[in-house]
Amino acid sequence: MQINGHKINYTAEKLQDMLSKSVEIKLIDKNFAGYKNLSAGNKKALEHLVAAAKIINDVSLEQDNPYNLDMKKALQKAASSNKQAKLALEMFNSLNGVAGFNGVDSKPIEIFEDIHLLKGHNFYPQDLSVEEFHQILINMLQVGKIEEVRQILSARTMVRRNGKELKAIDYIEYFRNEFSLIANELEVAAHYCDEEEFKDYLGWQAQAFLQNNPDMDMLADKHWAVLQDNNLEFTISRENYDDEITSTVFNNKKLSSLLEKHNIEPVAKDMLGARVGIVNKEGTELILKFKQHIKELANLMPYKDKYHQHILDGEEIKQTMVDVDLVDLEGDYAQCRGGITTAQNLPNNDKLSVKTGGGRRNVYHRQVRMGKDKEKEKKILQRLVSKDLHKYYDSEAIHIFVIGHENGHSLGPDSQYQGALGKYKHIIEEHKADTISLTFMPEYVKKGIISRETLKKIYVSCIVGGMFLRARPHDMLPHRMADLIQFNYLLENKAVSFNAQGLLSIDFDRLPIVFNKLLADTIEVQLSKSPQKAKEFIDKYTKWGRHSQHIAKVHRELGLKPYKKIVRYF
Repeated sequence: MQINGHKINYTAEKLQDMLSKSVEIKLIDKNFAGYKNLSAGNKKALEHLVAAAKIINDVSLEQDNPYNLDMKKALQKAASSNKQAKLALEMFNSLNGVAGFNGVDSKPIEIFEDIHLLKGHNFYPQDLSVEEFHQILINMLQVGKIEEVRQILSARTMVRRNGKELKAIDYIEYFRNEFSLIANELEVAAHYCDEEEFKDYLGWQAQAFLQNNPDMDMLADKHWAVLQDNNLEFTISRENYDDEITSTVFNNKKLSSLLEKHNIEPVAKDMLGARVGIVNKEGTELILKFKQHIKELANLMPYKDKYHQHILDGEEIKQTMVDVDLVDLEGDYAQCRGGITTAQNLPNNDKLSVKTGGGRRNVYHRQVRMGKDKEKEKKILQRLVSKDLHKYYDSEAIHIFVIGHENGHSLGPDSQYQGALGKYKHIIEEHKADTISLTFMPEYVKKGIISRETLKKIYVSCIVGGMFLRARPHDMLPHRMADLIQFNYLLENKAVSFNAQGLLSIDFDRLPIVFNKLLADTIEVQLSKSPQKAKEFIDKYTKWGRHSQHIAKVHRELGLKPYKKIVRYF
């Protein structure tokens, strides 16, 4: 079948088979106790926050691929009368786009035969090669167009051709109509909301969508990052994992030298997302127990005297943390391409609010972490793990690890070191956060926050639930690449091993020693500011060895579920 002249790449039968391998992430509905307990004003505000999030999803679709919006509308129209179109629409909604990776297959899932996943997504012209991109920038710099290049390489612009050159269009201008509608919904939500701090944040965030001024994003971020005691959650995420074009400038010595000469810091493009939820007070209480000791951990970091850590600025820790029951996920959050985030620590270090001393905020996703395949977990343990370790596998222990991971983003070298690693910065940073969490978990035992039994559960659950990969990852899956680095490092340093029957054993006494060593090695990579050293480190520890191959084979035999389906009720 063709949609808008483009042939669907999979038969109805194939699409049905693919979609049958989906994990449902069910968000909350209006019968949820947390929703019922909201005031009438906050319930009304929530409606407008969801409306704003859905408009942001359209913005994200436009950022992702030039065909997304038209093909989604056409699929929606055809779905009522054609099964293949209906199933293709379901796949589109899972990927939140016409194409994307699923975390298992090495090639992307492309719903239409002639519409492909683009390295530069729609941030850059789809016919722009990396080589041409570099040459255009060199030419522009050589004729003095310094500010134009600075804007092209900034996080918040769409780039288009301008004769033989390129031009950058700020998001505020490019998405003027959509941003105006979003701002209106936020202003109405603020009108109904009865929580002053949250109302104030919404006002700043609305203005950030209306003014072509990065300072407005900074001010909105700063007001969002201090929210701790409110009941509603609304987040505008701006992360830049998707853009594979911008970071390539570090690989061109002539270009990178010119950029350094003119003090231009290349930053990958921000993909927008929106999260709406209700703060869960009980879950938040647990998370805040870990916050109390972040500064102590900062002083335990390797080479701590060689770099700046924002978390040590001032007396008060500039870090808020909440556990959230999810009402809606849109845009970047809804691009379920190999996974879906269980928590997030924002703003990222490249953002102006952090660079100017603002705080950060951790938000944890309750409904995402609850979406587990319990039966398969039991079978994985039986096939791959020594029986004496089975009692230590606990998915709630992974949540504690994630708390440590998100806190870990606030520790270690700041953005000047992270950004210098170019295309490898996200892999190294996610790996660093993982390693910080696992390295410092024994400190929480000393503080009485977790028990030694829980520590063993965290170790076993992270190794089996995270490092036992379903397929060989690639550079666009930084979390999975991080898992593989840690798995191979633990094997090399004999903290884990497999017996003749292929069952995992763990040396619990050796694990802390090895994690400390791994953290020091990782910080050395960031301090080097060398993309080449980052590449060498990643290449060394992302070999797809025989144990990983066997684990992936068992996963396949037990049935992979590589797709996610977000079920919304609002």
